[in-house]
Amino acid sequence: MKNLDWSSLSFGYMPTDYNVRCYYRDGKWGEIEVCSDEYIKLHMAATSLHYGQEGFEGLKAYRCPDGKVRLFRPDENAARLQRTCRGLLMPEVPTELFMEMAKKVVRLNQEWIPTYESGATLYLRPLIIGTSAQVGVHPAKEYLFLIFVTPVGPYFKGGFSTNPYVIIREYDRAAPLGTGTFKVGGNYAASMLANKKAHDLGYACEFYLDAKEKKYMDECGAANFFGIKDNTYITPKSTSILPSITNKSLMQVAEDLGMKVERRPIPEEELATFEEAGACGTAAVISPISRIDDVETGKSYVFSEDGKPGPMSKKLYDTLRGIQYGTIEDKHGWTTVVIE
Repeated sequence: MKNLDWSSLSFGYMPTDYNVRCYYRDGKWGEIEVCSDEYIKLHMAATSLHYGQEGFEGLKAYRCPDGKVRLFRPDENAARLQRTCRGLLMPEVPTELFMEMAKKVVRLNQEWIPTYESGATLYLRPLIIGTSAQVGVHPAKEYLFLIFVTPVGPYFKGGFSTNPYVIIREYDRAAPLGTGTFKVGGNYAASMLANKKAHDLGYACEFYLDAKEKKYMDECGAANFFGIKDNTYITPKSTSILPSITNKSLMQVAEDLGMKVERRPIPEEELATFEEAGACGTAAVISPISRIDDVETGKSYVFSEDGKPGPMSKKLYDTLRGIQYGTIEDKHGWTTVVIE
C-alpha cells in the first residue's frame, strides 16, 4: 500500500498506476487493454469534443475492516451508463464488460485503495466518448470506454456535517425532457455558473427548481435531494433529475428501517414542513443540509438549528456506509467483493 496520509485526502484527482480501456470499432467492442498513460490520443474532430457525445459514471471501492475490498452496486452503474448510451446514440457497454473492467482496474491499483480507518475511498470513473471524426451532427462510428481510479477523501471538507444551500432561480440545470436523466458532462457544465454564484454567496452548493414552472424542488448541485418528516423519506420525482444509485439505495434502507418512502414532486413551500433534509450521491453519500435560502423571496428553510445532522439522516448514513464497508449485513446483495 502507498505511504500516503489517507485521512487528509481531498476529493480530487491523483495519478495512479493503471487505467483500463476498450475500443468500439466495426460495430463491436474489442479486447480490454491495460494502460499506464494518463492521456488519450483523440482526433480534433471527434464527436465527443464537438457534439458532447460522451457519458460517465462514478462509483467507489471500499477497503473494509475484514480485509476485503468491495464495490457498491456496480451493476447499477452499468445499467445507468447503458441508459445514457441509448440516450446519446452510443453503443451500450455490456454489463459483463463493465464489471470485468471495474474489477480489473481496482486489482491493478490496489496499492492506491485507502485504509478503512481513514474514511477515504478509491473512486472509479468510467467514461465513454465518441472518438471518430465527424463534422455535422451525427453519432460517431468509433468509441472509447475507459475506467480510471483515484483515491479520494470527503466531497465536502467537513465530511458528514451540515451545509447551507441556496436556491438559484436564474439558471436551469437541465430541461424536463432533455439530458437531465443521463450522466453526461453537459449537465455539469451547465451547473458551473450557478455553482460559482452559490459559492460566492457563501453557500456550499446551489439548488435548482424545476425548469418548467419554477415551483418544485429539482436537484441540488450534482446530487439528488431528500427530505424527512413524519417518519417518511421524501424525494423528488422529475423528468430532469439523474436517477441516483445512492438515493435508490437510501429509499430501500429507509424502508428497511421502518420508514415510509415517497417519490413525488415537492413544492418549494413544503420545505417548511421537513424535519431534516439532505443531498445524496456517490461522492458524499449523504450531505445533510442545515438550511436552504431563497434569496429572491427572502425565505429561509432551516433543518438544523445547532448545525448537527438530524437523527434519521445519521441513521440512514451509518446504515448505508455499514453495508458498503461490510460491517452491516448486505441482505440485498448490493456489494461485490473484488479482493478477498
